[in-house]
Amino acid sequence: MTNQEDLIILKQGVKVWNEWREKNPDIKPNLISTNLSGAKLSDANLSGALFYGADLLKANLRSADLSRAVLHCKSLRGADLREADLGWADLSWVNLREANLTSAKLHGADFRGADLGWAKLHGADLHGANLSGANLSGTDFSTANLSEANLSEVNLIWANLSQANVSKANISLAAIGYTIIGDIDLSNISGLESVIHYWPSTIGIDTIFRSAGKIPHKFLEDAGVPDIFIEYMGSLTGQAFQYYSCFISHSTKDKEFANRIYADLRKEGVRCWFAPEDMKIGDKIFDSIDKSIRIMDKLLLILSKESIGSEWVEDEVITAFEEERKRNTTVLFPIRLDNSVMDTDEAWAAKLRNRHIGDFTNWKEHDDYLLAFKRLLRDLQTKEP
Repeated sequence: MTNQEDLIILKQGVKVWNEWREKNPDIKPNLISTNLSGAKLSDANLSGALFYGADLLKANLRSADLSRAVLHCKSLRGADLREADLGWADLSWVNLREANLTSAKLHGADFRGADLGWAKLHGADLHGANLSGANLSGTDFSTANLSEANLSEVNLIWANLSQANVSKANISLAAIGYTIIGDIDLSNISGLESVIHYWPSTIGIDTIFRSAGKIPHKFLEDAGVPDIFIEYMGSLTGQAFQYYSCFISHSTKDKEFANRIYADLRKEGVRCWFAPEDMKIGDKIFDSIDKSIRIMDKLLLILSKESIGSEWVEDEVITAFEEERKRNTTVLFPIRLDNSVMDTDEAWAAKLRNRHIGDFTNWKEHDDYLLAFKRLLRDLQTKEP
């Protein structure tokens, strides 16, 4: 049938339309390029319908059956799709901005690249849905079922994920900000440390506990969670600290290596203080560094020809020696980038030769670096209580 013939039947009302569909179950309705803006189609049987180029702006599709429909519409913006059945529907690249999809059946639906900004998906069933690349800014996913959904490279700025089910979902967020992440287990979501945070977000205490504190520290820091809470998060959730916290001491001439090991340590969940990253504008440099060394568990000392000749590094090591005497425990963790420490006449550096010094002399070789880094991580592990 042509789209005009189908449209004539549809205009006779939902009751007539549904009766016709019941008598002709194998027909796929042709509603291509039709203007259905503001149409009242609640409870309509539109399964398998073709809506290419159709305009459903602010249409009422409440409780309609749109399963396996192809909804490459001109617009579904502001449409009422409450409790509608859109299971396995093709909604890729569709404008669903501000649409109401509360309690809708969206299992297996294809939302790739769709605009769901500020849409209402409270209580919606999105099990196995594909939302990759979708704009989800301001979207309300509270209590929605997102299990096994694909949420790769999505924008969740201002979104609400409170009490959403994200079990076995593929989540690799592109960006968040002012996002509410409540009552969700984040412990098995990979790539959180690479998420771009445009603004702070709200991370619920229930999320922290459901995740057993196993959330990348960088993700929490960038979301705006206070450092003091992150520091004690493990103990609050019944988890012992996995690694000692570190102050990284280095010469500015070893910046490339320092940047690399700092990034890798943070990725593994090691709390680090690193002057180029953590120094606040206006801080008195010496006071800030001195305070940070005294707060952190260990001083990770990067030894090289350049650092041995640095007065700043020498001052940091002297502070660490003082902390060792006060705490009666090892604070200095030296690693070397060359053999200068073995030959130096500098008294403070020569004192380190009776300690084990981590060997990163071949750090530019990937395999050698990984081997030395794994040993460092092992040595930074806290002892079980």
